[in-house]
Amino acid sequence: MLTNEDPSIPDNLHQLAIELGQPLDPATIDRIYQHAKDLLSHISAAPVTLARVAGVLLVYHIQNPEAEELKWFNAQIEQCVDDEEVEESIESLHRLDGL
Repeated sequence: MLTNEDPSIPDNLHQLAIELGQPLDPATIDRIYQHAKDLLSHISAAPVTLARVAGVLLVYHIQNPEAEELKWFNAQIEQCVDDEEVEESIESLHRLDGL
């Protein structure tokens, strides 16, 4: 139930991958974007929230994290009831990384 979906998000993901030194093919970008949309399908997420979730998924894809980390992130986002909780979950990643 995304609202005001921004068609430039896949373009921004592609650009971010290049900036991170890991250019990805359009099909991979589309899969990451679709994964983010699927994770947020249970709420009315703002485009910025979709972009942030997609960005986290992109970083996970590039860094090739343990499968458990990605499963944990997916579960966290799927439990969120609104944008605010999604944003808090993403912010908690930054706090955990700094430890």
